[in-house]
Amino acid sequence: MQGKIIKGIAGFYYVHVAESGVYECKAKGIFRKERTKPLVGDNVEIEVLDKEAKEGSITRIYPRKNELIRPAVANIDQAFVVFAAAKPNPHFNLLDRFLVMMEHKKIPAVLCFNKEDIVSEQELTELKKIYRGCGCALVFISVKEEKNIEEVKRLLSGKTTAVAGPSGVGKSSLINLLKPEANMETGSISRKIERGKHTTRHSELLLINADSYIMDTPGFSSLYVNDFEKEELKYYFPEFDYYEGQCKFTGCDHIHEPGCAVKAAVEAGVIHTVRYEDYREMYDELKNRRRY
Repeated sequence: MQGKIIKGIAGFYYVHVAESGVYECKAKGIFRKERTKPLVGDNVEIEVLDKEAKEGSITRIYPRKNELIRPAVANIDQAFVVFAAAKPNPHFNLLDRFLVMMEHKKIPAVLCFNKEDIVSEQELTELKKIYRGCGCALVFISVKEEKNIEEVKRLLSGKTTAVAGPSGVGKSSLINLLKPEANMETGSISRKIERGKHTTRHSELLLINADSYIMDTPGFSSLYVNDFEKEELKYYFPEFDYYEGQCKFTGCDHIHEPGCAVKAAVEAGVIHTVRYEDYREMYDELKNRRRY
């Protein structure tokens, strides 16, 4: 019997089997020997141990098309990255790290700014300017006013989507709106620091309709980009692509080199300084990381 892992807690895996429902399963010992851990999102084969109690055992994990370490999930079609347009103000460096990680993993991303109702038209225009060349779809919503939720449903349709972003930006409230029966705990914002408390404690796939899954992932506050070389980083900023081959030096890293087309585009305002400065910071991090 084949299914998809929708939740994993304390060694138990909950496998959704079309037409049959959800089975509580343990993983066979062979996976431990092979040092393979089942992940939420894995397509698996199970052996039914008790049909009435819906209990089983995972006997096979099918090859993954992708996997993430944090959150620990597999077979994601896209990432739906949610930040607040204000309260809390978007942490651009964190946002850009997430987009770089998705580019590196070749997972398409949709960038969603919630709380559109509390920011000015000028602030919205500035956000659009920063991310106009980032290579992913951009959507502005208000969960509170249920604005553009139909557009969100369209973007999620027929896909397995990881919903990610820091705490306090309205991810769980959005998921409650998309699937009211999910009844997720919504975090209260700490007024003192305007950051949410971490309310999502594990990754879980939720079935929105027959062929659409969404996954709420634990809120993250830091993200390190370190599983590739500094020379690769420029390829994960799509707005740099146009200038490939236009720099004075072959293999230009767009940092200190003279005659750099990317730096000229930043100075001309074609590439936003927020994106470029985040690129520089990540580049320096990769350059200075310790070698073990």
